[in-house]
Amino acid sequence: MPLAPSVFGNTNSSHNDLPAIQPGPFTGSRASLRKYQIPDWFRDAKFGIWAHWGPQSAIEAGDWYARNMYLEGSRQYKYHVERYGHPSKFGFKDTIPAWKAENFDADYLMSLYKKAGAKYFMALGVHHDNFDLWNSKHNKWNSVKMGPRKDIVGQFRNAARKHDLRFGISDHLWVTYKWFSSSKGSDQQGPFAGVPYDGANPANFDLYGTCEEVFNKRLDWNENGIPDSWKKHWFSRIKDLVDQYEPDLLYCDGHMPFEEYGLNMLAHLYNKSAAKHGGLTQAVYTSKRAEDTMAGSGICVFDVERGVVDNIWPLAWQTDTCIGDWHYNKERVGHYKSAKTVVDLLVDIVSRNGNLMLSIPLPASGMPDADELAVLEGIRQWMAVNSEGIYGTRPWKIFGDGPRTAVTKNDKEVNSAQQFNERNRKDFTHEDVRFTTKGNTLYAFFMGWPQGESHITIKALGTQSAHATGTIEKVEMLGRGSLVFTRDEQGLKVMLPAESPSRHACTLKISGNNLI
Repeated sequence: MPLAPSVFGNTNSSHNDLPAIQPGPFTGSRASLRKYQIPDWFRDAKFGIWAHWGPQSAIEAGDWYARNMYLEGSRQYKYHVERYGHPSKFGFKDTIPAWKAENFDADYLMSLYKKAGAKYFMALGVHHDNFDLWNSKHNKWNSVKMGPRKDIVGQFRNAARKHDLRFGISDHLWVTYKWFSSSKGSDQQGPFAGVPYDGANPANFDLYGTCEEVFNKRLDWNENGIPDSWKKHWFSRIKDLVDQYEPDLLYCDGHMPFEEYGLNMLAHLYNKSAAKHGGLTQAVYTSKRAEDTMAGSGICVFDVERGVVDNIWPLAWQTDTCIGDWHYNKERVGHYKSAKTVVDLLVDIVSRNGNLMLSIPLPASGMPDADELAVLEGIRQWMAVNSEGIYGTRPWKIFGDGPRTAVTKNDKEVNSAQQFNERNRKDFTHEDVRFTTKGNTLYAFFMGWPQGESHITIKALGTQSAHATGTIEKVEMLGRGSLVFTRDEQGLKVMLPAESPSRHACTLKISGNNLI
């Protein structure tokens, strides 16, 4: 049962030994947090970039290295044994000095991301590896005391503010208690069979945790088995992060965790933001649990990892994805998402009322590689011509037209509200059309240049369409100007210029009466 509000400042909580939260319009209850409104800056921004970068990047062998190096027989286990030795003798803790970040320049990176069109930036705050990328009050394992010996979050925050970008931080800590338990196991065969890994040594528990059950290949992505002591520790760590850096966005890698602890964290984040902005909360929190985010009962923003929702979502939402592995993997160089793929994702997501948060995984040095720079340059060039149809837009009556809009249970191309469905996607063609609106203007993106064709036809804008009521008076192409068009029951037929104004998708700006 909830205790008195004084236990948690102005917040109801059954946990009376947590720090008081910022007073303000919200309390740590779902009923109170349902008053939350997603701020317009987030709805308008549409595109953010994330530096998913930390000590696991030092090895440059891909994501989840700190866990997988303790999974006997895995690719990263074999890599670790060959390069560093057995994890009973040389564990993850011993790789941290290799993360030097010698070429890290937050100001340069922020200017690069802003040129590519990002309106907000997110730094990794703490991954499942339990290593804080700020001057943490509650964890000696942090980037100021070891590794690069720099306040990574602080430098990113200062650079984002300088370049007028909204600033976010990602939190992956909540499941660390179980995630890092692999470090307490041992080989089942071979010369080191039965020899405990370094995480089993109590002297190392402050990094690897105290979990007694070893969750090896069976890692249940839930809160089962996580004790209150860890929940309280999570709360203190993330509250410290929010208090020191006051992010505009706090990303959770999963659902909002630990119910009352999580609700109090949201109230604290929102109230601190309201105190800075005249009583109006401008902060965003993300959860991958749809129930936390539904219209009428939602308390935060829905986030879909590596996926796209199936239709126009009723509230602003976000996809987070990466051009390669989440942590830098030198074996993926040359095999990143192309600028074309990123543009397709961005336009598709925005047409469904969403934002795209794109991770550009940094190498150990902190400087993007040449292929990453090429992807960013491709995005920049496209944004320079077409961003008018992206920023500050809202969905139309339908998100799109063409072959990849149908939703059927048997269609392998289908998008859904589930996580991790982008693997089924293929690059769009000129037959795929996506719509956005701004004021009385309708934007129609056709997602490739038709070879050997002099025109493009948009069926959803035909005179007999159930969606395209009203009249069309003018059609322009961003980067080219006014175009000749006709309209009949077959669709809107637009004559194309001799050359495309940009690679990838092209944008038609359509004006008229009663279209929106």
